[in-house]
Amino acid sequence: MKARLPKEYRGGGGGDMNSMLRQAQKMQEEMGRIQAEVEAKEFSAKAGGGAVEVTCSGKKEITKITIQPDVVDPEDVEMLEDLIMGAANEALRAVDAEMEEKMGKVTGGLGIPGMM
Repeated sequence: MKARLPKEYRGGGGGDMNSMLRQAQKMQEEMGRIQAEVEAKEFSAKAGGGAVEVTCSGKKEITKITIQPDVVDPEDVEMLEDLIMGAANEALRAVDAEMEEKMGKVTGGLGIPGMM
């Protein structure tokens, strides 16, 4: 018994393959543009009702930390550490969320491995 391939997979249909390759190239270019756009942005998050604010770049590099003086308590350094860590993690999650949202629009939610 011979296997039969659908028309689009048989020889001579090079036009479809070329079209698919062009679409893939456009998608790749759009994804590169989006990545550069997100990397150029800054993302901020606050913790402790605004007592601590952390700003990071779209490249996930911490660029600024602001601490309100009244939250600095030498007797409770752990609380300050937790606030900084919470704000930093939230800012980094904001980068991931924006990248995922924008890339999802390009890929149609395909979830292509290694793309995000």
